[in-house]
Amino acid sequence: MAIDTGTPRNQGDSSSADARRMTVGQLSRRSGMSVRAIRAFEAAGLIYSAGRTVANYRLYDDSALWCIGVIRTLRDLGLTIREIEGLAAMHDEHPAEPIGTPLARLLDLAERRIERRIADLDTVAARIAAFRTEHADALAGGADEELLGQDPRRRPIA
Repeated sequence: MAIDTGTPRNQGDSSSADARRMTVGQLSRRSGMSVRAIRAFEAAGLIYSAGRTVANYRLYDDSALWCIGVIRTLRDLGLTIREIEGLAAMHDEHPAEPIGTPLARLLDLAERRIERRIADLDTVAARIAAFRTEHADALAGGADEELLGQDPRRRPIA
């Protein structure tokens, strides 16, 4: 996913390109992504800095904004960070090969995860409905013991 912009990594320069570069805080504000997430993406190899300032702060260029946009899109489609890392690694190893087919497989996996999650949530919703039916009187203001049993901390001392 990270794009080689031709600027050596971790080496700043004083060219006019620096005017277009951003600190991690500026990148965070422009992208809406937290500084922590940006640093995690960089550690995972999903984005990288485009140099450093004289004070050794990382600088990012517009390719980092693009990468964050791609990551956000893929996350919104249900892909995990690990899956995105794998897709990026495949793209980096074979940049001329289209990513459509591998992405389609990942979308299939994400869809199956979502379907399982929906089924799990449907099960919980059914439990809630059954609980409401079974405990309707207590839920309307009756005694708590009817809902969850006797609290052993509140038993009368014999």
